[in-house]
Amino acid sequence: MQTVKEILHSKGHDIWSISPYATMLEALKLMSAKDIGVLVVVDGGRPVGILSERDYARKVVLLGKKSSETAVKDAMTSKFHSVRPDDTAEQCVKLMVAKDIRHLLVFDGEKLVGILSIKDLAKTLIPGGENWASPSLLDT
Repeated sequence: MQTVKEILHSKGHDIWSISPYATMLEALKLMSAKDIGVLVVVDGGRPVGILSERDYARKVVLLGKKSSETAVKDAMTSKFHSVRPDDTAEQCVKLMVAKDIRHLLVFDGEKLVGILSIKDLAKTLIPGGENWASPSLLDT
């Protein structure tokens, strides 16, 4: 079974973050520029939450708030779950299903070293998942 460390080695360790005091508009622009769906919210060098497109839809759009006037801290999910580099992909999926979440932060001790999505884990656990973006699979 593949470990989190191995998955991060192949997918990369990029972590995009934003301040809790930034506006939702700034967050959305960053997500769009990086083509990602989640940001780690960092305050004082420490993760304090996660901000996803789902958070935006539910806590800003549906409530009629303005993206340019809403702070990230008012839309982020402050309770996040984490795993360690030596945890397995299977352990991660079990945690995601149990907690009904789509992203896990990866900590090596106290240091944030990566983020995993359910998509990252599906690519790892489903045979051929690493080739999902290949044209031959998209044509079927």
